[in-house]
Amino acid sequence: MNYENDNIFAKIIRGEIPCDKVYEDDYVLAFKDIRPRAKVHVLVLPKAPYISIDDFGAKASPDELKAFFAAVSKIARDLGVEENGYRVIANHKAYSGQEVDHFHVHILGGEPLGPLLSLTK
Repeated sequence: MNYENDNIFAKIIRGEIPCDKVYEDDYVLAFKDIRPRAKVHVLVLPKAPYISIDDFGAKASPDELKAFFAAVSKIARDLGVEENGYRVIANHKAYSGQEVDHFHVHILGGEPLGPLLSLTK
């Protein structure tokens, strides 16, 4: 599968579509989900063109890997969900429910999430 440069997240990264940004650095962009499934629901994306977590894990540089996961932790702390807990979800391909073919994780928190979370809440 080839990366599609016109997917919605690529357009957001390029600034063609606005977002409610909560974090940005050289490697990562994070913004509030437009259809939140929890009190706090933020999407975290690498800026480089990776299709899924599998693609990112296989091809990202050590600097990209470190920057991405450090950003996820920092964003959770900045959002105030670290103390009580939060969930990080990454979907891979259709069976998992991946809707956009650009690797991203969801940070969800700010309220009790229960043992399982349906993104069709």
